[in-house]
Amino acid sequence: MAALRVSGVAASGLTWACLGATRRELWSLTRKEKEPVVAEPVEEMRKEPVLVCPPLRSRAYTPPEDLQSRLESRLKEVLGSSLPSDWQDISVEDGHMKFSLLAHLAHDLGHAVPNSKLHQMCRVRDILDFYKVPVKDISKFDELTVSNLPPNLKITWGY
Repeated sequence: MAALRVSGVAASGLTWACLGATRRELWSLTRKEKEPVVAEPVEEMRKEPVLVCPPLRSRAYTPPEDLQSRLESRLKEVLGSSLPSDWQDISVEDGHMKFSLLAHLAHDLGHAVPNSKLHQMCRVRDILDFYKVPVKDISKFDELTVSNLPPNLKITWGY
């Protein structure tokens, strides 16, 4: 009679016995055959250009007539209902208060304080002074071309 080979593996109280199988045959049964990957057909590319320059956003800003009352009401929302008589000298060094106030004003007025000027906003008066300044949508060179220039000076944009 031929000798039987018994290989046993114990796992969680159960014993599996594989009769007549070598170790290589035992472990190769658990491996799955890898199926070849079939590439799906690619959809046709669009013929029109993908990168289109968006229209320039207008940066023009005109301060509203009621700027001081708007700032005062937003300050009341952030600080509380009572403000001192010298409310323009209130410090905005606290980051959370400064962020909240400037975010509300930027949303209301459609004009945000640029990052390069945030460190200059130390008091409410600084914020009020910033929002009092109107911003034109044209550059200094565009202003020069429109203004009355002397006859010996001419600005041309085409090279």
